[in-house]
Amino acid sequence: MTSGAVPAPLGTNGGSSSTRAHRQLLEEQRDERRRAFRRPQRTVNTTRANGAGLGGRHLGVGISLSGGFFALFLMWRFAMQWDRYPNPLPTLAAWVILVIAIAVTGVFVNRLSSRMPTWMLLTVLATGEVVVGLDLAGYGRGDALGTYPTAAAGVGALFAMLVTVRRGREVVAATLVLGAVIAAGSLTAAASMPLTFAPAILTISLCVFPPLVGVSIVRGFRRMVQRELDLVLVQSTVTQPSSAVGMLASEELARIDLDAETLLDDVATGRTALPLSPAKSAAAATLATQLRLHLIEGRRETWLHHALTESEFLGPAVNLDDPSGLAGQLSPEQRDALLLAIWLLISDTDGAEPTVSLVFGPLGRTSGHEIGEMLRFPIKMIVEGVPRRRVDPETWQAIRVVGPHIDSVRSGQLHVDIECSIDNPADA
Repeated sequence: MTSGAVPAPLGTNGGSSSTRAHRQLLEEQRDERRRAFRRPQRTVNTTRANGAGLGGRHLGVGISLSGGFFALFLMWRFAMQWDRYPNPLPTLAAWVILVIAIAVTGVFVNRLSSRMPTWMLLTVLATGEVVVGLDLAGYGRGDALGTYPTAAAGVGALFAMLVTVRRGREVVAATLVLGAVIAAGSLTAAASMPLTFAPAILTISLCVFPPLVGVSIVRGFRRMVQRELDLVLVQSTVTQPSSAVGMLASEELARIDLDAETLLDDVATGRTALPLSPAKSAAAATLATQLRLHLIEGRRETWLHHALTESEFLGPAVNLDDPSGLAGQLSPEQRDALLLAIWLLISDTDGAEPTVSLVFGPLGRTSGHEIGEMLRFPIKMIVEGVPRRRVDPETWQAIRVVGPHIDSVRSGQLHVDIECSIDNPADA
């Protein structure tokens, strides 16, 4: 989210080169804001502390049960091909270890509130390596027709239990290594006996399918939860004063306040002698400067600025130009409706990355004048990447709550001119 200059709309006579340059500018601004985005630490802590309450634990149980069905099928196949093994004892030992590992891992995963410790992850991976080694030793070189690794493929069910307590890339990497090892053992035998090629492909699929699908499901679920939490965070700014300090700034102010209290306490208790050393004086001056800057920013930044900068989804996609802070004068109903309209424009698209530019004011003689006790000013909304026919009817209803509007399409952009009426601040 940027405050200040908003990219100028394309003129009707602009060529294709200016169109590409404009879109490239929007993409660069979006990427820069996405890289610079930092979620408030309070939101991160709350999400981590309430991961189980948000359904993550139930999701993990469902994925584990799904992987368990794959393991049961493989165990049944092991029993069916028992007589064909040259030596079934190593594979039997592998299954015993795998069943114990799945049971123990399931107990620990259900008791963990958030993240599995690294040492426990390494233990699970080492156990999986032992199971794979024993199963491939019992499988031999695939000399017996109709046999293929079973316990080794069942390790995928063990890895699927980790998708909610470890990073997805770690589970994916371990799964790919496991699949490569099983492929090396299975396809080597299939080279001499083509009839075993199809079972080998099935074995590899049963190995990698549960954890990879589990990672995909968990990522989608977390994305959905983050989007809903982001919406709640954005809506919480509606009740803020016209100019206020956001969550990120308040966290920074709390840090500055703690540093200042520590310095003053050191001086009061004698731990820091007077006069202050050059280093302590520089630190005190830095704290004072940071405090003044935050207080000044708090008088200029409106609730809408905080709603956009603290939103992972709205921030990269919305440009804001409100030098007079007119957004702070909107009523709670108008604020909520404006946020809803922006949210619907950004989120109700399939694959596209729309950009919304908002220009408030000016509140002058031509656009702002008294109507009884009301003042008027324009809000210009320029939407890039969303065709008018794709705009949800609820979006137009929300815009009508903000004020009467006129919409038009120019150079592929949707322009919405809103005439907003507010109470005169002088009458408050």
